[in-house]
Amino acid sequence: MKPRSTYVPAAGFELHVTEWGDRAKPALVMWHGLARTGRDFDEVAEALADTYFVMCPDTLGRGLSSWARDPATDYSYATFGATAKAMLDHYGVETTRWIGTSMGGLVGVTLAAGMLEGRISHLVINDVGPDIPKAGTGRIVDYVGNPPVYDTVGELEGWFRKNYAPFGENTPAFWRRMVDTSMRRTDDGRVTVHYDPQIVAQFTHHAGDLDIWSSYDRLAIPTLLLRGRTSDVLSAETAEEMTTRGPKPRLVTLDEYGHAPTLASEREIGLLRAFLAS
Repeated sequence: MKPRSTYVPAAGFELHVTEWGDRAKPALVMWHGLARTGRDFDEVAEALADTYFVMCPDTLGRGLSSWARDPATDYSYATFGATAKAMLDHYGVETTRWIGTSMGGLVGVTLAAGMLEGRISHLVINDVGPDIPKAGTGRIVDYVGNPPVYDTVGELEGWFRKNYAPFGENTPAFWRRMVDTSMRRTDDGRVTVHYDPQIVAQFTHHAGDLDIWSSYDRLAIPTLLLRGRTSDVLSAETAEEMTTRGPKPRLVTLDEYGHAPTLASEREIGLLRAFLAS
């Protein structure tokens, strides 16, 4: 099955969405992490498209979506939520399942307890929680705010493989697709990552805007929590606390990963398929 590349007007911006499957099927949104794109989900999206209409958007400022007009305002969960709602309205989707990796998981939590309350029926939170250790945020902010620039795509692929080593073992095709869908040429013809470096504004300008625990505790929908065993973003302690609060999700720890599980293996796809059908 081949994906479809579409562009959706969303809250005053243009949101790039990779579509999979028949639009008449039940909807499934897959929302990526901070500096990634919707193409990270190709394997699992293709697999689940036999049952669902899968939407994998590029968040504002990433991939092929618009960049912010005012980074200090637009790179925020409020704007991400507004673009998500506009996307669902564009497709005429009343109810959707949601799989969110890292930032995408927190977007799902805040929307399911707020702007999209009643419209998200199932939630998968992939390797993130209301409390993120400073070591994890510091590592991410450091590399996101200082994007690399190389002379060759081969050098950039080496950077991806090293920087995203916590993604675990993946096929050479996975890494090549990551490069192909996550790079852009600079004005002088060199190569760099395909996101606006100012996306870190959500940490510098909006760090205290959200009380994620408050949103999480309001959730009463089926929820699955995934954690990479060596994750520096979702601690074992926070994950355990999450199982006793809010939606009280089932916790599955995946030994092969740090931050974050790629959801690309047959085991993970089977796990998601069973949960989403529950």
